[in-house]
Amino acid sequence: MCAARRYWLTVFPRVAVEIHRRRALAVCIPDPVLRCPALEALERKRGNLEGAAAFATLVAGESRPFVVKALVACQAICDYLDLLSEQPNPDPVANGYRLHEALIVATARGEPHRDYYLHHPQGEDGGYLVALVDGARTALSALPSVASISEPIGRAAERIATYQSFNHGDARGSYEPFERWARHATPLSSSLRPWETAAGAGSTLAVLALIASAADPVLQESAAHEIEDAYFPWIGSLHSLLDSLVDHEEDIAVDGRALVGYYSSPSDAAARMRRIAGEALSRAVALPEGRRHALILAAMTSFYICELHSSASPHAQLVAASVLEAIGGLAAPTMAVLGARRSLRRIA
Repeated sequence: MCAARRYWLTVFPRVAVEIHRRRALAVCIPDPVLRCPALEALERKRGNLEGAAAFATLVAGESRPFVVKALVACQAICDYLDLLSEQPNPDPVANGYRLHEALIVATARGEPHRDYYLHHPQGEDGGYLVALVDGARTALSALPSVASISEPIGRAAERIATYQSFNHGDARGSYEPFERWARHATPLSSSLRPWETAAGAGSTLAVLALIASAADPVLQESAAHEIEDAYFPWIGSLHSLLDSLVDHEEDIAVDGRALVGYYSSPSDAAARMRRIAGEALSRAVALPEGRRHALILAAMTSFYICELHSSASPHAQLVAASVLEAIGGLAAPTMAVLGARRSLRRIA
């Protein structure tokens, strides 16, 4: 309950302010092809931004405002660029990677800006993306242990950029490069399937957890590596797979592809994702401040399960029950709060 109180009283109001600031910049983007996804990322995907900021509950008071700024900026970058990567492009692999270099620059000290729109048909955003990157960098530079996270957060940002470069297919519409990369990224000794490893690579959660950890003035590099190992691939994999599950029916309707579509059946998906959820929880608990990491994991899971509330998909029903069973009672308080918010929105 302390973590929930801290979030709603000290974090959530700051998130609202940050989103308002970002929206004020987004509405000024001159090109409507860029302005529309920028606004959509802030409005339709607002839950992503609110969820990202939950990591600020791990942080002591004086550093919390900087952490919230960095968390919201990095998540806004990813949400915006994910939408841009979905737009038709003659070279989606090069375009996806170059766009997502914005996250690499945002989380690295001293990196110069790139021409992020080099492979994109539009590039007149009025400085919006650069402002997001600079906002993240400025906030990160105020955190006392940013040097301790430099290597793992760099790897996490690189994984996201690589994932996004392959995730929407190549110039021929083939996903074979994605599948080849995923196989190569999965160690032979791993119990994960290639798309499960890829899911972990595409998740923003490792970046977010590392940002929050940088507020600890005595953070050691070894502790930062422990956080990376917990979030990639396990916690991140569960995150991306649940996100894919929420979009699964929509993907099927447009003959699209989804990560959960790689499973042979709904029962296979449920069994595998229960296994991943259990391992994710055990890894979270083993971290310093493990109880808080576990609560964030449970809150993230609850958010997606609530999004599946009205779905009739066999995947959704089987996986939701299986994952909730693995996470256990930690999810119950968040499920109650999210259910109440959903009811209030319907009334409004």
